[in-house]
Amino acid sequence: AQILSKGELQVSDKERHTQLEQMFRDIATIVADKCVNPETKRPYTVILIERAMKDIHYSVKPNKSTKQQALEVIRQLKETMQIERAHMRLRFILPVKEGKKLKERLKPLIKVIESEDFHEQLEIVCLIDPGCFREIDELIRSETKGKGTLEVLSLKDMEEGDEKLE
Repeated sequence: AQILSKGELQVSDKERHTQLEQMFRDIATIVADKCVNPETKRPYTVILIERAMKDIHYSVKPNKSTKQQALEVIRQLKETMQIERAHMRLRFILPVKEGKKLKERLKPLIKVIESEDFHEQLEIVCLIDPGCFREIDELIRSETKGKGTLEVLSLKDMEEGDEKLE
């Protein structure tokens, strides 16, 4: 009768513990994937992130998504270590007509412009904060009426010659 009214099966302590450990590892993996040490621009290992999470006594919330919690962990870790979200490298190609005007509106969202080419169209390769991606994407789409293109070149902020083969 209990199951019918509550609609949930009681999970054993051992199962819950295993589930939380798995989530803890997943969160650490997301953080390691999305972040770099801003000094070296290199990614952290999952083991190092796990250790840092233990140091700040991070406790997993079973009812929140691992992605949400990873963002929370990044925020908390920033207080105790050098960590920041890796930049996304983007290339966008804009029609000349809208290009100049659009570039001004995109500027505040761009961290670093790596290269700029202006022939039949404006081509910019730049680094952005992943949090700005949707805004940039929408700006380009609406302003160029679908004529502009946006391409993600890389998510990780790897140093030259440090690209790992998957």
